Amino acid sequence: MAKRKILFLCTGNCCRSQMAEALLRHIADERVESLSAGSHPAGYIHPLAISALEQMAVSYENQRSKSWDEFAAVPIDVVITVCDRAAAQPCPAFGGAPLRANWSLPDPVEFAGTNEERSAFAARIAQRLRVKIEALVSLNWSAPRDELQERLGFLGEI
Repeated sequence: MAKRKILFLCTGNCCRSQMAEALLRHIADERVESLSAGSHPAGYIHPLAISALEQMAVSYENQRSKSWDEFAAVPIDVVITVCDRAAAQPCPAFGGAPLRANWSLPDPVEFAGTNEERSAFAARIAQRLRVKIEALVSLNWSAPRDELQERLGFLGEI
């Protein structure tokens, strides 16, 4: 069976979606292809994301900020937005009729505070992503499509 392709989207593709991509790759290892992109990519991975991932000993090697247009013709199995702004934008018509979910998470980049407070906030968001991604990986992927869609939505609530 081919690897499932899971794409995380946010606006800038520099923090939350980058953390999600790295965490899924770390947790699922070779079972899935973990991807991320943004509607308006920043062109870099934010230092807050890098710090949070390093604290968790999760590699982000070979990741880069990219546009969701790169995946417009790629068959994707699951598309998960991790910010409300990206969820509200019309996405490209990804191939493969992907399941879709929105995991609304606050943006560490926009968090006001000292450097230490911002770093701690980014680490908390990364931990929330880890919990969601661990549940995502453990889903029964042979379940009916509507059941999988429901469970993906539920993961956005935890």
